[in-house]
Amino acid sequence: MARISLTVEQILSVLAETPKRLAALTVDLTPPQLRTAPGPDARTKKVTLTAKARRVVDRLAAEGRATEATIAELEGEIPYPLSRVVTDLRAALHRKSLYDRISDKLATNPAWH
Repeated sequence: MARISLTVEQILSVLAETPKRLAALTVDLTPPQLRTAPGPDARTKKVTLTAKARRVVDRLAAEGRATEATIAELEGEIPYPLSRVVTDLRAALHRKSLYDRISDKLATNPAWH
């Protein structure tokens, strides 16, 4: 990875494509892994990643590539895309929540009472 200085906003826009990745990035990249310098104006700071932070970024990128490859592999094994599964499940859960479904099962289970 090339050594460049970016603003935090630029780093997040490139690396944190999903909320999960954003959470991982903000937890893993604590101030000791970042070096800051004044930005072009008073509202910004330039951030340079340390070697440790670059390793974290590399691992996050590897996780993203592995996840995408796994999804593609799974989609090759089933007759419909996983995005359809998500859409269908979301619709089913909109009709009746998972909580309500489980509660109904437990309501008729003698071991639960």
